Amino acid sequence: QDPRSTLIPAVTIPVSLVGTFAAMKIFNFTINTITLFGLTLATGLVVDDAIVVIENIARFVHDKGMHGIQAAAAAMREVQSAVVASSLVLLAVFVPVAFFPGTTGQLYKQFALTIAASISISLFASLTLTPVMSAMLLKEEDSHLRFFVLFNRGLESFRGWYSRLLPRLFRARGLVAVLFLIAFASTLLLFRATPTAFIPDEDQGAIFVTIQAPEGTSIEREIAISQKAERIIMQQPEVDHVFNVSGFSFTGSTPNRGMMFIRLKSWGDRKGSAHTAKALIGRLQMQFFQMPEAQIFAFQPPAIQGVGSFGGFQFELEDRGNVGLPALMKTSYGYMGMGNQNPDLSQVFTTFRINSPQLQVHVDRNKAKSIGVSLDDVFRTMQTQLGSFYVNDFTYLNRSYRVYAQAQEPYRSSLDALQYLYVRSTGGGMVPLSGLATSKVALSAPIINHYNLFRSVEINGQAAPGKGSGQAIDAMEQIASKVDPPGMTYEWSGITLDEIEGGALSALIFAIGIVFVFLVLAAQYESFVDPLIVLLSVPLAIFGALIFLIGRQMPSDAYAQVGYVMLIGLASKSAILIVEFANQQLKAGADVVTAAARAAQTRLRPILMTSIAFIVAVSPLVFATGAGSAARNSLGTVVFGGMVLSTILNLAVTPVLYVIIKSWSLRRKRRVTAPLPPVEIPSFVGDQQGI
Repeated sequence: QDPRSTLIPAVTIPVSLVGTFAAMKIFNFTINTITLFGLTLATGLVVDDAIVVIENIARFVHDKGMHGIQAAAAAMREVQSAVVASSLVLLAVFVPVAFFPGTTGQLYKQFALTIAASISISLFASLTLTPVMSAMLLKEEDSHLRFFVLFNRGLESFRGWYSRLLPRLFRARGLVAVLFLIAFASTLLLFRATPTAFIPDEDQGAIFVTIQAPEGTSIEREIAISQKAERIIMQQPEVDHVFNVSGFSFTGSTPNRGMMFIRLKSWGDRKGSAHTAKALIGRLQMQFFQMPEAQIFAFQPPAIQGVGSFGGFQFELEDRGNVGLPALMKTSYGYMGMGNQNPDLSQVFTTFRINSPQLQVHVDRNKAKSIGVSLDDVFRTMQTQLGSFYVNDFTYLNRSYRVYAQAQEPYRSSLDALQYLYVRSTGGGMVPLSGLATSKVALSAPIINHYNLFRSVEINGQAAPGKGSGQAIDAMEQIASKVDPPGMTYEWSGITLDEIEGGALSALIFAIGIVFVFLVLAAQYESFVDPLIVLLSVPLAIFGALIFLIGRQMPSDAYAQVGYVMLIGLASKSAILIVEFANQQLKAGADVVTAAARAAQTRLRPILMTSIAFIVAVSPLVFATGAGSAARNSLGTVVFGGMVLSTILNLAVTPVLYVIIKSWSLRRKRRVTAPLPPVEIPSFVGDQQGI
């Protein structure tokens, strides 16, 4: 309400962010999606400590009539421990997770160290720059602007209502504790019920389309099919350009396959959920299903470039018992059939086929040996004449040319080509190959892939709309238990493998965050009770985050898990302000209930201001659109929902839990330290007699 008091926390933002950029340079970080997340959230975090300091100095100025350095010194003695503790809590959460390995560790590392750097600089500024500026700039003045007058009246009315509510909560603390336990149990249930995922499939401004015509289809026929599909694609309003490649696919290069790389229009030109890449794929797929000429699938690029070829999951079906290609094909089709009928899955497909016509040549080895024909000469002749054989390079007119030897097209393009080929025997005579070998047409796989040395089939697919990739993984594993015959098994690859390996790691990161916060607070307060009170504010924040995630039908992915870890520190900061001041009141002689009430009332304004500042700062992430919006929505929704609900509920719950736990602790301490009654030790007669 005063430009001078507004200037003080505003200065903290550029100071902290500029210092964070210097730290990013030291860590060799780039400005990318992850570090920008950290900078965006740091904008709301770095002002928290400054707001707490300014609010307390302003309280001394307005309520106690102090001025300048006197007010700043007295206020800092009261809040510096809380400011340090709240910053150390955030550092204790983020610094350890920066050293975790794997893809999950890389996601956490840049975000965590960016946040840690900004918090460290903010803490230093709050303990040095902010008190000095407050001593110089804060004056005992009241704003007379109508908006601020109405705001102050509303805040005072809320403070009065809150003051009247606290005694009722203290009297009904048993009921509050029961409701807290219900909320805690609900948090656990919601956590299990929320769909899980790894990395959200972002709208990257491009999609891929793969075409697979029947085996044996010529390149000319495939081009005609792809042009028909291209006309369908170009009719979509979101499409800007199509690059059509025939004879090529991520799964192999054959004449019957093709790929199309589709560039979409700018995100600003296709606003709304009906014009996202995911919505476009849904519309295209419906039309592609009506094309019987080929199997055509549209999909998004992988969420992490270089990890897999397709968006969605990668499932590797392996032939470990040498059951053969027909059984492998039959089993993979069983996966496709059951997968596309499963409500948790969509677009389950594989490009593996064993219906490619091939010419199998059988050489009569005994006959060739009997007439003096070398088998090496037989196979080398077929390789050279029917395929090709590299001879050499030569230079002509300053250009290099490569020479290959092969038969002319009329002599290698038909099934009876063997009758035109001859091989020289050891006696010098020419023997026709048709007399040594027989040929027949058979069906087989044009490309046989191997995974971990075993013949395998890659099955790709997506989670159904409204479902998470974790549910898709569970669904595929359930199908595997029903479909896999003896001798076959499966493995996960690509980003799905990272998700499975990172699942346990995410839970470990959250647990380590809780443990480190507890240890830091225990060292700060030299008590195990106060850290417990502080950490009991975390479940309500997670409860709010899960409610908002479910309300927006979003899965709990890696970015949401970053938000959970962050909420450990954010929720603890508000509780620290109450616990710290209540402990000071206890030392001053107040009883537990009075100390908790005074702490909650005194710290109401800084708690509201810091929480509102952070909530406003993360709001752009909640409603973000365009490139990278899925990750921003996920992280923003978690921290926004968690802070909104925890701010409201913890104002009521934390003082009550403080009274319950602190009263129990003090009673226990009194029992332990109570002096024992004196005991008279009778003197023995024998001792007096020297016995």
